Amino acid sequence: MKTTANDFPIEPQTRELAGARINLLVLALALTLAGGGAWYYRSLRQQPVAKELPPADPIVLSESTRAVLQRLVFPVDIRFYSILDPAGVPASLVSYAGRVDQLLSGFQRQGNGMINVIRYNVVSDSAAESASSDGIKPFNLEKGNACYLGLAVACNDKRESLSDLGPEWEQALEFDLSRAIERVSRPNPQPKPSAEASNIATAATQEVMGAIPNLAAVSVEEGTQILRDAAMKQFKAAVDERGVQVKAAEQQIIRARQSGSETDQEAAMKRLQQVQSDQAEKLKQIAASLEAQLAALEQLKAK
Repeated sequence: MKTTANDFPIEPQTRELAGARINLLVLALALTLAGGGAWYYRSLRQQPVAKELPPADPIVLSESTRAVLQRLVFPVDIRFYSILDPAGVPASLVSYAGRVDQLLSGFQRQGNGMINVIRYNVVSDSAAESASSDGIKPFNLEKGNACYLGLAVACNDKRESLSDLGPEWEQALEFDLSRAIERVSRPNPQPKPSAEASNIATAATQEVMGAIPNLAAVSVEEGTQILRDAAMKQFKAAVDERGVQVKAAEQQIIRARQSGSETDQEAAMKRLQQVQSDQAEKLKQIAASLEAQLAALEQLKAK
């Protein structure tokens, strides 16, 4: 005899229990799917995005060039004029300009923050005026738009130009540029009244002879490096000292503010300003002393 489900009546309690189990299963499945979806979504969001790594510096500067860059005390600006008309200049010149740009990037990356490269590559009246002021002459005038390809190296009030750049001098460009940087970055003694200048020159000469006992066996370049290294140590020591004093002055300001005394706050602020002024003056004195020492060194070696 065929039996059907209706032959076995289900108790209401059993039916409710079965329904509850089904609901629990559905809920568990939904939570599993939701959790899995959330996990998958989070995994997508947390998946590290493939980023293109910056290429390794393709420019390897010579040891002598790196030494020049490491000795810099004052920042140097390099203005690069690469304004070329592709329709009027050969592709080899455009390619060469790109390699010059890469070389300048190498100088900037390895210049310890002392090399600032300013690029002019768009034709404009201001770019043409700047190039003319820097001694960069236009070319290609008979074939089309005026083109410029040259470098100007400037530091303080000194400037040198490397104009008429060409692929035939590519191998020498790094060394020409580093020598130009060396020359423009060499500080000049500031003009002083004759009596004071004489006293400063005498003191500077004594300082040079004390810093370089074997002066006769040392070249001007070697002596310059010794004096600059000593000045750099003084700079760093002054900056460190300034940091300690500024921090102490700032703490004094905080305590004055907490006390609510306007008189104390004003005194603390004046103290901070005085610390900053004193340290700025000290750095100027170190720079002026270095300039006088370098001038004395050149005079001593010229005898």
